[in-house]
Amino acid sequence: QVQLQESGGGSVEAGGSLRLSCVASGSTYTNVCMGWFRQAPGKEREGVACIDNVDRTSYADSDKGRFTISQDNAKNTLYLQMNSLKPEDTAMYYCAARVRTSAFDRCSYSPTSYTYWGQGTQVTVSS
Repeated sequence: QVQLQESGGGSVEAGGSLRLSCVASGSTYTNVCMGWFRQAPGKEREGVACIDNVDRTSYADSDKGRFTISQDNAKNTLYLQMNSLKPEDTAMYYCAARVRTSAFDRCSYSPTSYTYWGQGTQVTVSS
C-alpha cells in the first residue's frame, strides 16, 4: 500500500502562484507513474500532469507553460508548481500513483489508470 498526502493548497488571486506537495509513504516501488489531478464542483476529475520514475513528464494542454511537475526521490515527494493561476484553476487537487507494468508503459493523466490517491488539497483562485 502507498499512502499519499497533499499539502500547499490555498487561496490566491488570479496571476498568483502556488506550489503543491505530495509526500508518499508506505510501500516503495521503483517503476511508478505519479500524477496531479483536479476536480472542480460539478465536474469530472481531470488530469493536470504526470511524471514517471525517469522524469518523463506530460501535461494537459490547458496547463502547459503554467504548471511544472517535479519530484524529489530522496524525499519521496511530488511537486506541482502552478504559476499564472486563473479562476478556472479553482478545484480540489489530488496526487495519485500507480506502478508501471513495464519500461514501455508510458504515464498518462487518465484518472482511471491510477491506483493510489491522496485526500486532496483545495486551490481557490479569485479574480
